[in-house]
Amino acid sequence: MIKLALLSEKKKKIITDFQLHEKDTGSCEVQIALLTERINLLSEHLKVHKKDHSSRRGLLKLVGRRRRLLDYLKRQDHQRYEKIIKSLEIRK
Repeated sequence: MIKLALLSEKKKKIITDFQLHEKDTGSCEVQIALLTERINLLSEHLKVHKKDHSSRRGLLKLVGRRRRLLDYLKRQDHQRYEKIIKSLEIRK
């Protein structure tokens, strides 16, 4: 069974991969990467549990939050936006 919460080791690795400087834990890139990982885990969960509507609603909220962060990043710095969607393989 897939564990829906991110493991702390995996979360730390994602943060170190996408942080802008040593103490960065909340930049757009880090937030988008963490949301993407949660979205992927939740998508796998919903493939097995098709009638789990509360998790589906949570997934839609996460996708909306990631979309808003991506839109913000696209407005502020288009190069960083292009880099993050390439590295996370988010289509658009």
